[in-house]
Amino acid sequence: MLAAVLIKPGQLEIQEVEKPKAGPGEVILKVEAALTCGTDIKAFKRGHPKMPMPTLFGHEFSGTVVEVGQDVKLFKVGDPVMSVHSAPCNTCFYCNKGQQNLCDRLMGAKVLGAYAEYIKLPRHILEQNAFKKPSNISFPEAAMLEPLACVIYGLEQFSITEDDVVAVLGAGPIGLLQVAALKAYGVKKTILCGRHKNRLDMGLNLGADKVIDVDKSDPVKGIFAETDGRGADLVIESTGKPDVWESTLSMVRKGGNILLFGGCPSGTTACFDTAGLHYNEITLKGVFHFTPLAVRKAYEILASGKINVRPLITAELPLKELPKAFDLLMAGEGVKYALIP
Repeated sequence: MLAAVLIKPGQLEIQEVEKPKAGPGEVILKVEAALTCGTDIKAFKRGHPKMPMPTLFGHEFSGTVVEVGQDVKLFKVGDPVMSVHSAPCNTCFYCNKGQQNLCDRLMGAKVLGAYAEYIKLPRHILEQNAFKKPSNISFPEAAMLEPLACVIYGLEQFSITEDDVVAVLGAGPIGLLQVAALKAYGVKKTILCGRHKNRLDMGLNLGADKVIDVDKSDPVKGIFAETDGRGADLVIESTGKPDVWESTLSMVRKGGNILLFGGCPSGTTACFDTAGLHYNEITLKGVFHFTPLAVRKAYEILASGKINVRPLITAELPLKELPKAFDLLMAGEGVKYALIP
């Protein structure tokens, strides 16, 4: 089968590799759509500690079952499937503490290789985090399950109400998906802060009530103007930049919450005013990955049609044009591309 192989940082090749076979409890999917992701771009540009090279990669996908291993009862050949690439062991210390997203075995047992014609799903993922795709959403839309599960896991850390004012910092793929998810949650006022008119316009289309171009206006002043001088109830950082992490404290109201969603480069630090944190009772919350509960909630939101993720998919390209998709994204063109093997 054809698959994208990351040889080393900056070198990507489409190669002929061996097609996987289904063992007990496993299925083989014909990949119908695989989405580009910021993590994959970072791995392509500078490598990734969890992806020894050369390696297959790509982890946002959907597909059709073409082979079923022994003991598989939930799926049959021909089923359209939407899935994520990991699932917890449910036996380690963190799983027993209800922190399945921090499972000791999570990353070691993840599935990579969605940029390919076929991908194998093991038992632990099939039984926890894979679902039959409903007919009302396309395969590229179904492949949005993984990033949406990450977003939902973050939002579920707080008791968000319709009356909350939420500020989202960053108009990249995740920031835009945050806006769409908040709309699905019924939040009546979402403020998107970011760059590039096309991204901000897309944010308005996805449900943002106010957008602030940070190159033209002070986001702090803009957020305070929209909240009668209080600040946002919840500030979501989705850029992964330490200076933006630090700026969140100036945008949140007393007693408010800050969600540090964007992952910063390894080795970086951020500093926060201790008096502001202490006397204003601010909650700072970091999040990583997702739990099976978040995956199911993401599936239900997608399947229900409560969220419109189609605008986030800039175009559909054949698998062989994955290098072109990466070049476009690194040049700032597009949001996410769907690779169709």
